[in-house]
Amino acid sequence: MATTPASPMRSVDRAFDVLGVLEDARHPLRLSDVARRASLHVATAQRILNVLVERGYAAKEDTGYLAGPAAVATAHAFLVNNRLSPVAMPVLQELAATTGLTPTLFVRVGAARVPVARVEGRNPLRYQLPIGDKLPLHLGAGKALLAWLPEDEQAGLIAAATPFTLASGKQITADDLTTELRKVRADGYALADSERVLNVTSVSAPILKGDTLLGALSIVGSSTDLPEGAYPRVVTEVRRAAEAIAARCP
Repeated sequence: MATTPASPMRSVDRAFDVLGVLEDARHPLRLSDVARRASLHVATAQRILNVLVERGYAAKEDTGYLAGPAAVATAHAFLVNNRLSPVAMPVLQELAATTGLTPTLFVRVGAARVPVARVEGRNPLRYQLPIGDKLPLHLGAGKALLAWLPEDEQAGLIAAATPFTLASGKQITADDLTTELRKVRADGYALADSERVLNVTSVSAPILKGDTLLGALSIVGSSTDLPEGAYPRVVTEVRRAAEAIAARCP
């Protein structure tokens, strides 16, 4: 019996699934690995990869497939044309000068957060946080986004992420994360210490335009540069900066 051809929208979904696999990979992937991670038949994955390679969104090396250079052009177009980064940059510069720490602007991309702007403080980070890297919503500054999502969407993301272990070694359950997100929303900010990286502390706040969540602003430093005694002042600065960015957005 003849099979029903996949709808055009289903084909687009599958192509984005493959792109997502390549974005998340930290090394070239074999065809079978791409197919498995995208939950696709090998032949389907091969057809999609052929198109992506032709268009420059994937590249093929001897060791496998990886994201292609066209993705950089797409990211550049977003950085140039989005309305959030230009209005946020002066605020980030002022925040870096005031605190000496490194502020970063994040936006949500599906189940992840992506840094789209950053200003190095006087005490730069000792690890890399590249613009465009995909980071989890359930750790650090991601909670300043996750806490303001609709409850059903938030619950699905919590279920997918938990249980997990922090860099400090602490185990986090779904109930733990749910309780913390309620507190984050009530307080208006998220505080994280040794969650994604050991001995690194961040203070983050949502950027809200009315009921619309535009992004999150985070300031981060080593536990030495951002000691507990400085939390109240930094929380005030970050929340004020997030409100300033929201006010400047059209």
